[in-house]
Amino acid sequence: MIEVTDLPAVNATLNALSAVLLVCGYVQIRRGARETHKRFMLAAMTTSALFLVSYVIYHANVGSRPFTGTGVVRGIYFAILITHVVLAAVILPLALVTTARGLRGQFDRHVRIARWTFPLWMYVSVTGVVIYLMLYQM
Repeated sequence: MIEVTDLPAVNATLNALSAVLLVCGYVQIRRGARETHKRFMLAAMTTSALFLVSYVIYHANVGSRPFTGTGVVRGIYFAILITHVVLAAVILPLALVTTARGLRGQFDRHVRIARWTFPLWMYVSVTGVVIYLMLYQM
C-alpha cells in the first residue's frame, strides 16, 4: 500500500510521465497524426490532473519540506522553485483552454495558444522532477 510519504516520488513520476506524453503528442501533431496527438495530449492532461490531486493530498497531510542545501545550489533551487510555482499557476488555465479549443475543433485558436502552452507545460513538468530530486534526493 502506498503511504502519504511516498507521494513526492509518485508526483515526480507523474511529472516525468506528463513530459514524455507531451513530447509524444508534439511529435505526432508534427507528423500530422491528429488523433494520436489528441490521445497523447489527453493522457498528459490526465497525468497532470492525477499529479495535482496527489500533490494536494501530500501537502494537506504533511505540509512543506524545507530545502536544506546551502551555497550556490540554494540559489539555484529557489530560482527553479519560484519560476516553477508561478508557471504552474499559469499553466492550469492555459492547458484547460488549449484542450477545450482542440476538443471543440477550434484548431486555429488551439494552435495559437498551444504554442505557449506546450513549452510552459514542459517547463513545469521537467522542473517538477528537478525540484523533487533537489528536495528529496540531495
